[in-house]
Amino acid sequence: MSVQFEAEKRNHRKLGAQLELFMSMEEAPGMPFFLPKGMVIRNELERFWKEEHRKAGYEEIKTPVMMKQELWEQSGHWLHYHENMYFSNLDDQSYAIKPMNCPGAVLIYKSKRRSYRELPIRYGELGLVHRHEFSGSLSGLLRVRSFTQDDAHLFVLENQVQSELNNVLDLIDVFYSKFGFQYKIELSTRPDEYMGSIEMWNKAEEDLEKVLQDRKADYQINEGDGAFYGPKIDFHLVDSIGRSWQCGTVQLDFQMPEKFNCEYIGEDNKVRRPIMIHRAIYGSIERFMAILIEHYEGNFPLWLAPVQIKVLPISQEQVEYALKVKRLLEDKGIRVEIDDRNEKIGYKIRQAQMEKVPHVMVVGNKEIEGGNVSLRNREGKSEVINVEKAIQSFMKELG
Repeated sequence: MSVQFEAEKRNHRKLGAQLELFMSMEEAPGMPFFLPKGMVIRNELERFWKEEHRKAGYEEIKTPVMMKQELWEQSGHWLHYHENMYFSNLDDQSYAIKPMNCPGAVLIYKSKRRSYRELPIRYGELGLVHRHEFSGSLSGLLRVRSFTQDDAHLFVLENQVQSELNNVLDLIDVFYSKFGFQYKIELSTRPDEYMGSIEMWNKAEEDLEKVLQDRKADYQINEGDGAFYGPKIDFHLVDSIGRSWQCGTVQLDFQMPEKFNCEYIGEDNKVRRPIMIHRAIYGSIERFMAILIEHYEGNFPLWLAPVQIKVLPISQEQVEYALKVKRLLEDKGIRVEIDDRNEKIGYKIRQAQMEKVPHVMVVGNKEIEGGNVSLRNREGKSEVINVEKAIQSFMKELG
């Protein structure tokens, strides 16, 4: 089969509608609506993100969606990015809806006097941002105007840059391995429009490249594709049919701390300036979800599936037992639905297959007599198994 044929089968807009995950509406172009099953996936991605970041020593923050225009002038976004921003006027003040989360993290850093003993400071934020994209470029969840970036902003000492960059790359590998992705790495250098001095840029590019070389990473140079405030390492995921998707990024920034006069008191009791690392792993929750839908063709692993198990009584006679099984599963935190419609069992199994539910439990009179269920997976393999043993198996699979 051709990649084009496979890509069409996996189209996330088509599967998103079929599986009732999200929808796009004319009332809010480029701003997706997430349906209950789509929210399950979002929440699982965010739960995993928060858990891994907590283990890696990050503190979670939340910054305002809208802040005064002066902030964006100070950060450099006004000069370099204002044509992609949304604005509003309140109380004779001009405000901008944030296209990026970094200035908010800087304000939190600056909110009190800092010592070298506090650094590195690692702030993580699942921040809602808005960027004006041309209507013709909008595409499902892949290209949107409103999305949640899984940002982190690290404030570090100069002698911590290498170790913190390595920690970030380790964390990125944890994430992509979880979903079975291979990835390619690019080092993106100074663009034509940039802030700061050539010397600062050269130093930042050298730091990023040294980390990659020390790790013996396979990478390519992407000339002139850095952010306006610093060079970056970009990560391109390779999905199950060989397509490449740009997702994660790590950016080294000497400019923003300079522009906002970020400081800390050094070991020598002198005022020093921290170095800032910008970092995202998913890239955005929305775009990463689109990639996952196509990567898995909607057949999500058990931990991510909106409905993990469907219980199907053969007739109305078994509904009471099916409800008991459903309650046992729910007590273990398993996401379960029951299809107790008065339909033939073959029809209900096909419906569950269309919904790409990982496991189906068929319940008939024979199963009730033995305290069992007929367990069927997505590949069509089935076995009669004791209910408690089936639950133990699910819990083991969920880790």
